[in-house]
Amino acid sequence: MESRMQRLPGKVALITGASGGIGRGLALRFAAEGARVGVLDLQPEHCQAVVAEIQAAGGQALALPADVNREDQVEGAVARLRQAHGPIEVLVNNAAVMPSGRIHETTPLDFDRCVAVNLRGAFLCSRAVLPGMLAQRKGSIIHMASITGMIGVPGIAAYSMTKGALIALARAMSTDYARLGVRTNCVSPGTIDSPMLHAFAARQTNPDAIRRAFDEIHPIGRVGTIEEVANVFVFLASDEASFVTGANYEVDGGLSVKGEQPQDPQ
Repeated sequence: MESRMQRLPGKVALITGASGGIGRGLALRFAAEGARVGVLDLQPEHCQAVVAEIQAAGGQALALPADVNREDQVEGAVARLRQAHGPIEVLVNNAAVMPSGRIHETTPLDFDRCVAVNLRGAFLCSRAVLPGMLAQRKGSIIHMASITGMIGVPGIAAYSMTKGALIALARAMSTDYARLGVRTNCVSPGTIDSPMLHAFAARQTNPDAIRRAFDEIHPIGRVGTIEEVANVFVFLASDEASFVTGANYEVDGGLSVKGEQPQDPQ
């Protein structure tokens, strides 16, 4: 796809939540780096649109419409990707939902859905790819966490809980599988200029003010870009990170060090 040296040549990568936002950015970037990408998301037409983008740029990808909360659908997607492109070497657990609300404002339905997608989905996808990775004694699993799982952020209690759990899960998996050739890590972005940020801001009383607040609060002076997040994922998926497991990479412009957050806009 590009004349420069690719960093993921020949690797087969499954990316969940890959039809939009950061997930789409990761799928496009992994393909540009030479990976054969499984684009997993709920809507078939959205998956196929990302696949078409990748193919138009000369890359290889497969649309895998599936619900990460359904074991049968996850297993089927993994089997299709393996059959089409070979053993899966990289898994990115990116699929997520972010309901707004403090605990007393969060409905049980929203809470259960958040856990189902953000945590159960990562569990099911990891469980599905691990036998193949263990058989080849090689694999990289990367959970999309968040600094919300590390520091207090107002108004997104359920989401923050699941992201903290993913950091703990990566640590547990690293101790279970590192000597068997499978590395497990997390990436914890700060505020990223993505559709999720746009949707969150749109739900607030003053979207422009909350958007400016996110820019100003980062020590670096702005929110991050999808490409900046993708840079770290490519590293962790590549052989360059062969001695990295159990880590949590904070891609946040210094926000977690500063520890300050925008005030609850409600």
